[in-house]
Formats: sequence, C-alpha cells, structure tokens
Amino acid sequence: MKTSKQIAFSRRSFLKTSTLASGGMLIGFNLFNACKQDVVPPIDISELNFNDFNAFIKISDEGKVTIFSPNPEIGQGVKTSMPMIIAEELDVPWENVFVQQGVLDTKNYQRQVAGGSQSIRLGWEPLRQTGATAKQMLVNAAATKWGIDASECTAKLGVITNAKGETLGYGDVVKEAAVLEVPEGVKLKDPKDFTIIGKNTSNVDLDNIVTGKPLYGLDYKEDGMLYASVLRAPAFGQVLESFDASAAKAMPGVIDVITIGEKAREYLEKDKSNWTLRINRNDKIVVIANSTWAAIKGKNAVKTVWNTESELEDTEFHDKALVNLLEGNKFNTLRSDGNVKKAFAEADKILERTYESPFLAHNCMEPMNFFANVTEEKVHLVGPIQTPAATATIVSDLLDRNIEDVHVEMTRMGGGFGRRLYGDFACEAAEISNAIQKPVKMVSTREDDMSTGVYRPPTKYRIAASIKDGKITGYQLKEACVNGNSWGQISDFFPAGAVENYQFDVANYKSNITTGAWRAPYTNFLASAEQSFFDELAEVMGVDRIQLHLDLLQKVKGTTDERIQYNPERLEGVIKLVVDKSNWGNTKEGVYQGFSVYYCHNTHVAEVADIIMDNGVPIVKRVTCAVDCGIVVNPLGALNQIKGGVIDGIGHAMYSELTFNNGIPQSNNFDSYQLIRMGQTPNVDVHFVESNESPTGLGEPTLPPVGAAVANAIYAATGKRLTKQPYMNNMNVKEKIIG
Repeated sequence: MKTSKQIAFSRRSFLKTSTLASGGMLIGFNLFNACKQDVVPPIDISELNFNDFNAFIKISDEGKVTIFSPNPEIGQGVKTSMPMIIAEELDVPWENVFVQQGVLDTKNYQRQVAGGSQSIRLGWEPLRQTGATAKQMLVNAAATKWGIDASECTAKLGVITNAKGETLGYGDVVKEAAVLEVPEGVKLKDPKDFTIIGKNTSNVDLDNIVTGKPLYGLDYKEDGMLYASVLRAPAFGQVLESFDASAAKAMPGVIDVITIGEKAREYLEKDKSNWTLRINRNDKIVVIANSTWAAIKGKNAVKTVWNTESELEDTEFHDKALVNLLEGNKFNTLRSDGNVKKAFAEADKILERTYESPFLAHNCMEPMNFFANVTEEKVHLVGPIQTPAATATIVSDLLDRNIEDVHVEMTRMGGGFGRRLYGDFACEAAEISNAIQKPVKMVSTREDDMSTGVYRPPTKYRIAASIKDGKITGYQLKEACVNGNSWGQISDFFPAGAVENYQFDVANYKSNITTGAWRAPYTNFLASAEQSFFDELAEVMGVDRIQLHLDLLQKVKGTTDERIQYNPERLEGVIKLVVDKSNWGNTKEGVYQGFSVYYCHNTHVAEVADIIMDNGVPIVKRVTCAVDCGIVVNPLGALNQIKGGVIDGIGHAMYSELTFNNGIPQSNNFDSYQLIRMGQTPNVDVHFVESNESPTGLGEPTLPPVGAAVANAIYAATGKRLTKQPYMNNMNVKEKIIG
C-alpha cells in the first residue's frame, strides 16, 4: 500500500504538459460586478509561469497557486473543498488559488471515486499532509537560501519570514523546494488556527456555471468528432433479432448505422459478475452522425424486431415476488444477537408492520454521455463518471488494451446520485470509437436514461418488535429486495446494540431489470421504514418518542461491541439539538411535527418535519436538521448538500415511482414521472454540532431520515400511518402539480 507521502509527492509527466489556460479561474471574480468600470479583470493565468511542485500543486513565480482536485465533481463540492484543505495547510491566501480538475492518476491519487460520501472523510488526512509537507519544503528551501536553520523561519499567507524580518515568497523558492527530500512527520495546524477551512467559500466553478462555460460532459468537443445515439431493447428481457436502417441512413447528417455488444458479451463470459457490462448487455444499434440531433432522428427511424429472451416482468409481478420472500424462510442473516424467537414467544405484545418502496430512476439533469477516441496509441476517454479507475479497467479489458493505454479525463457532472458509478455509457462510447476508428461522442436522451437505465430496486421491510413489561425485548427486520440486499454494516446501525435480542435478515429476487446504487443505497428507504416503525412503537408502548430513542442509546454507551457503527453520544447530541432548534412540541395550531433520527455514511443526523394540511393535502413547510459531521470544511457547500438531500428525500418519498409493464418502464420523461417542484420545497433549517472530529460525509446522510419525519408528521395531522411510498399515491388525495 502506498504511503500518503508517496501518493502526494510522486510526480507525473501529465502535470508537466497540462495546459492551464483552459481550466483556470480566479476565485472571487464576481460576474455581477463585471459591468462596473473599476473592476479589475481576472488574471489570465496562461501568462503566468507555473512550476510543478507535486501531483496536487503548481506554484507560479508570482506566488499564485494551482491546486488539482483529484476526485470527480458531481455537485457535492469536492472540487472546492478538497483544494481548501490543501490550501489551509499550505498556508496560502485563498484568493491566490486556482483550481483544476485532475485526471485519472492511480499512481498519485487515492480513491478517485465520487460515491458513498467518502471523498472528504478519506481525503482529510492525506490532503492536509500534502499541503503541510509542501509548506515545509518551501520553508526548507528558503532556509537553505539564507543559510540558516528552517526552525528560524515561519510561513504564512504564501510568504516565508526569517528572524531578521527578511521575506521570500513561495514563488521565489518553488523550483528549489520541488527537488528537496520530502520531510516526514510534518506538523499539522490546530483547528483553532484554520483560516480557510470553516469559512463560507463559493463554488470554484460558479461563474462558469452561471455563464454557460464548458464544464460538463455534454460540453466536450474535439475537431472531427462524430456523434452517436444508441438504440437499446425497449423492454428488459428482450434481445435484437433484426433491424432495417435504410430510412435512417438516407437521413441528412447520418453517416452510418452499426451494432455493438459482442465484445461486452465476450467479456461477460469471463466475468459474469461485472454489473457495468450487464447493463443493456445485448446487441445495440448505433446511429453515427455529424450532430446529436441527426443521430437521434436517425435512431428514431430505425425499424426493429425484438425477441423475448427472458420473462417480461411488471410491477404486480415484483410485488408478489417480494411478498413471497417475506412469507418464506430463505433469508441470509446479517446479524443475530440473543434469541429473537424466545423474546417474541414471551412477549406481552408484538408490533409488526410492512413498509414498501418502488423502483426509482436516477434522473440526472445531464443525460448519460461520453467521448471516446480509440487509436493505436491510446484510448482517450472524457466525460462525467463517478468511477474513472474502474471504468478505465473495464474498457482496457473490453478492448484488450493495456491499462496504461487508457487515459481518462473527468468533466463536471450534471448529477449522478449513483447512476454514474456504472460506466456502461463510457464503455459504449469506447466500443463505438473502436468500431469506427474515429473520435465519437455518445449522447443519450432523457428517454434513453429513464427507460434503459439503472434503477433503485423496490424493497419491502417487515419489522417486528416484542414488548415485555413495558420494555422492547426483541427486534427483527426482514428485507426483501430486487437483485441486491443491504450489506453487513447496515445491520450494525441503530437499533443494533440497543435491543438485546436483535436480528436482521435479507432475501432477494433476481430480476433482469438492471438495478444499482441510488443516493444513500438501501438506507434511503430503510431509515424511513425503521423510524416510522419506532414512532408507532413509542405510541403503542405509551412512551415519549424522543425519550424512547434516548433510553435505547443509554444501553449502547460504553459498549465493547466493535461491530456497532454509530456513536450513541453523537446520535444523542443531534437528537437533543434538533428538539431544541425545532421548537418540538410547541408549534402553533395547525402545524404538525414528525421526528426522525439516523446514522449512515459516518454521519449522525436528526430531523423534524413541520407540515400543515391544505384541503386534505399535506404541505411540508419546514424541516429542521441537526447534523454531526465533524469539522465542516466549507459551511456554504455543506448547507447546499444538506438541504439538497432533504429536499430530494421529500420529493421521492412523497411523489416519485417507476412502474413496469411487460418489462417496459411506464415513465420515460418528467411529464409522467413526478419530481418535487419548486413550490413544494420547504424551508430547511440546518444546525451543526460543533466538533473538532475529522469530517465525515454529507452528500447522502440527510436524505434517509426525512421520509420518516414527513410520514410521522402526516400521522400527527391525519391519524393515518403511511407505510408505502410514494406517500401521495396512498393518501387518496389529488395535488395540483406546480410547474
């Protein structure tokens, strides 16, 4: 395993040849001040002489600093927050920092993945070490120039000062510093001395986003590039028999029509577990054209005949399959404490409920797309991908190329939510370019994404608790899911450890419909189910729902069970904070509240939803959110992630579902698949637990609890327990969709 020193400071030739003119920008340049006469235009950094320092850092002679952000930017803000961490320890003014997206570089960067809310958590120490070590090397170079010991020097805001008051800028010594021996055991800053971390910092791409500058995969172009649109089977379970492309080939702009899929099938014969290539793994028809529009029009003109290879499933079929699993006994037990069967046999009372969720699409604002140029020298891939390293590996195997031949550049992504973990669209682009031996851009339509994509699987949870002498003595959760199940660590979340007799069982139905990770996998609905159950359980027991949680957490404090994933003190902390900040139990008449608390992705979150009823329709007015995520690197970015997760969670719990009929998704655009509208979004009031603990994830943890908070608030208002999502479909009310 590489050390953080090796990862941070081994140098790569791509850094020496990369151009800065195409990606640099001066942070703090304000678009809305651009018309003022006294505004100084942003620096053209292409005119500055930048010197390589390491894989993360370049420093110009003028002291300006370019920091490369290694991880994919999916809207979670890592392109801003990761460089902030380096800049903090490097001790340079943030206004002197330029940020560029790094390319795939497995020799210098760790875990170039956007997923699991882990980028900042896992990058925290290595990035700090990178900045602090670079700073020490600059100080050492200055000390050598002065002929003194490095201990006689200090560095601050990009300037090194000696005991005599003499100064050297970082740019004055960067060339000498870059060739020095890398020091070990450098001192990191005390959090109380942070000047960048913890300060609101605007997204480094903000000006380019609002002015429409090229950032996203769809923006990427190269001279001579062609465009491709892929026609896939309309139903899961169908395969291509024949097609007639004569009408498509006669259309203006259409260059050729080909098929792909053979290489993916050959690969799957060797590795049947490869889920990326299983996605639409059968033959696909590809229309090659000189524009996206011509390719799409040509695809629509192709006449096809499809054969049924396996069962064409529908929603009713899935529903029955999952019910049968819950009623059966073919479970895999992820965790078993005590004796659940005995606890239930001796109980005074047993509460059992079943909770249900549907298929969901990812619905990224930017449809799937990727650029590929396959030549004898290399495979050049550019586009929006959450897993560049894994995708490069699959492409190299798919095309029988050395992994060193595959060069991946990452663009900013217009949403991912787990969909872009699967590089099937990048593989398609590579296979198409390999077939036509030209650079090509594969572009999907919204309909392609929704009808031939990857989905959150439908899940049913059956939860039961035994009560004896007014105490919870047993707890059993059974999960039935399409294709996949929760993994072991999830079974170690609350209430594991808090109930003596506890069991977590899973079972799944294997479907030909492709499913995969969707924002906060499994916990996105599990939290809704469990926290709805606990709300009802408290009522059945005749105890306060908040106190029930606090009492259970008392049993976990001081535990020696290393399997427990959550921290009971931190979970207790967010509960008490949200109760205080939400004015729990003291709202004005007509406002109803629901409580929920959950731990996932290493972060503890508690939420209270305030709703009102308008002609029988629940309106979520406010969500109070208490978060313990350790040190908050960029509060502004953190707020965006927290609020986005809450709103996303409300929208999908309340409104969204994807149904199937004969293997065909019944929604392929937003006219038939409802997402939350602007007028339905509540105010989200966020409160952080003050902490000096290392930061944890924020892209996902606030989504899972909100479904239960809303359901519990609706119960408080109506007396109706909602156990099936989307809630609005199960309330027998019609709500006008706000455009």
